[in-house]
Amino acid sequence: MIEASKNQKTPRQYCKVLTIAGSDSGGGAGIQADLKTFAAIGCYGMSVITALTAQNTRGVNGIHAVPPAFAVQQIEAVFSDMGADAVKIGMLYSAELIEAVAEALKKQGARKIVLDPVMVAQSGDKLLQDDAIEALKAHLMPLADVVTPNIPEASVLCGRQLKQWSDIESAAETLAQLGSRSILIKGGHGDQNKSTDLLFLARENRFVSLAADRIKTHNNHGTGCTLSSAIAGYMAKGHDIEAAVQKAKAYMNQAIAAGAQYQIGHGHGPVHHFFQWWE
Repeated sequence: MIEASKNQKTPRQYCKVLTIAGSDSGGGAGIQADLKTFAAIGCYGMSVITALTAQNTRGVNGIHAVPPAFAVQQIEAVFSDMGADAVKIGMLYSAELIEAVAEALKKQGARKIVLDPVMVAQSGDKLLQDDAIEALKAHLMPLADVVTPNIPEASVLCGRQLKQWSDIESAAETLAQLGSRSILIKGGHGDQNKSTDLLFLARENRFVSLAADRIKTHNNHGTGCTLSSAIAGYMAKGHDIEAAVQKAKAYMNQAIAAGAQYQIGHGHGPVHHFFQWWE
């Protein structure tokens, strides 16, 4: 048995990140992808499970939502003992759950919050009830440091189609008015050779464009979960929003590239979260 050094006066501390999201039985997205991402970039991951899903690479076969009171109980358990240096929020499913989580996070004084407004799975299956969209805008977006919608999600949140780059810039400004410190609209749903994300830093009134070569692969399940988790992880490690987004984008691109040649299941497979450690 290895003992900690007796000469060590102050115990070492982990960079702790809490994910509040749904479970993916296929392991490619949700809580499972979040915890893999935290571990890969050197953070200690904790979880609040908001829903159980029966899903695989082909799609979502069922959703069993967790009662809001139990989600709150999980949040209180983590914060009362370990605390969190950053929080990532993913699938919340219902308006009642969104409101309960928002109140619990305010009560706990949670900081460095990254909100991924998960609405639809990669397979096209719906993950958010219609009445939950307004609750998301009213209760969670004002708490967030970064909100990470893809183009279809940003379109729903804004209530208008985003067809041109100027539309995306306008949408980012509109969404920032709901209270978050920054908006990252992801360009992964485009068809250009480059995948370009747009980061709007509200307090500085400044846009940052982040472009990368588009990687042709079917293994893109959980990319949104992974990117938002990486942002939260890098923020937990002390990086500011812009640096955290840039580092998360780089990690995401490498994870997609490393996983592109693998095959698991018969649909959209996952990215390779641990490309730095094994092939």
